[in-house]
Amino acid sequence: MAAKVLARARGQEAPAEALRLVRAAAGRALAEGLADERATFLRLRDSDQSKALRHVFFAERAAAKIEGLDGVEPRPVQTIGVVGLGLMGSGIAVAALDAGYAVTGVDMTAEAAAKGRDRIAALLDRNVAAGRLDAAGREQRLARLSTSDSMADLADADLVIEAVFDDLAVKTALFRMLDGIVRPDAVLATNTSYLDPDALAAQTARPERVVGLHFFSPANVMRLIEVVNCAKTAPDVLATAMAVAKRLGKLPVVSGVTEGFIGNSIFSAYRREAEFLLEDGALPEEIDAAMQGYGLAMGPFAVFDLAGLEIAWARRKRQAATRDPDERYVEIADRLCEAGRFGQKAGRGWYTYPDGKRTVDPEVTALIEAARAKKGISPRSIDADEIVARLLGAMAAEGDRLLANGIAQRASDIDLVLINGYGFPAHKGGPMFVAGRQQ
Repeated sequence: MAAKVLARARGQEAPAEALRLVRAAAGRALAEGLADERATFLRLRDSDQSKALRHVFFAERAAAKIEGLDGVEPRPVQTIGVVGLGLMGSGIAVAALDAGYAVTGVDMTAEAAAKGRDRIAALLDRNVAAGRLDAAGREQRLARLSTSDSMADLADADLVIEAVFDDLAVKTALFRMLDGIVRPDAVLATNTSYLDPDALAAQTARPERVVGLHFFSPANVMRLIEVVNCAKTAPDVLATAMAVAKRLGKLPVVSGVTEGFIGNSIFSAYRREAEFLLEDGALPEEIDAAMQGYGLAMGPFAVFDLAGLEIAWARRKRQAATRDPDERYVEIADRLCEAGRFGQKAGRGWYTYPDGKRTVDPEVTALIEAARAKKGISPRSIDADEIVARLLGAMAAEGDRLLANGIAQRASDIDLVLINGYGFPAHKGGPMFVAGRQQ
């Protein structure tokens, strides 16, 4: 049991110290044990980890304070529509059902809608099996769920969240359609990860009712929602999005409009610097080991493989025409995708996965070496400290840009996004805290 506790709390001082004190209590005098406990408490209270966790505590409370929303009442929401019942849409539907909302789920065909309902029921069944929900609760939730292939069924929804494929043409056509179906006072929300929600809002007759609700997958589990305040989002619509997110049991963090919002903007900078490290001399497994040693559950390249490489590849191809030719660009990930190495689900990406086990692939090492040689780069040894410093520095620099451009309201909001959406260890406080940007 103790080993499991320490494994879950890797890199954290307090759990290890608590276990040490419990073990020591069996073989020492009471006065000696109490003195040790007091000295340990004082040391932990003044530690960097304690300061980081206090920063996170106050950051969560500050995130709810949004400029311009004092005294603004949210619109009433009782029924939530979800368009697209794939993995993300089904997760959103479950989160809404858990919060007591009625949910209308719509997909393109009757077959897709039926599969979506089955997927939602399966997620609820998993909660029953885990003891988080009883059978009566499951039935109550399903009684509040309707699914169909007719957009007209969304006419009475108070809030509609689209969770369809992240393609601008697809989402644009959908928003035009929804604009003529839902009530004039209903809120329209997009779950896009990278696309411009202002462009979607511009397709509607009432852009002021459009807001971003960027859930993280699995949406019924992950705590973070980036609430995207579009250029014309009305204050009461933003307040509605915040209120719904809180009722869902989520942590809402407001972001302005930029490609990738807060989280994916920071993550893109992290990705770029990781790829620069590859060209400079580090290998994927070395970079991953360094970041795991720092406290992340997974290093960047293992995460890329888990998430899939094709979405980021599509984004890079979209950006190719406007990319500054003098800007450093690493082609290694493109070569992997061209070879069909899309990550874990394809059985190979930055690593290979025989029997599902992540394994270093000599083909990837050779591809990296060839890319270095093509640019005339002489690789050098890069230790773990430099790897960590460069990756954290890249995240903080991108965070500074987001703050300067008004995308993030405060540095601590950025830390919350990285901790709750991307696995940054809370006991480190977030990349902005580490860099000394604590306001």
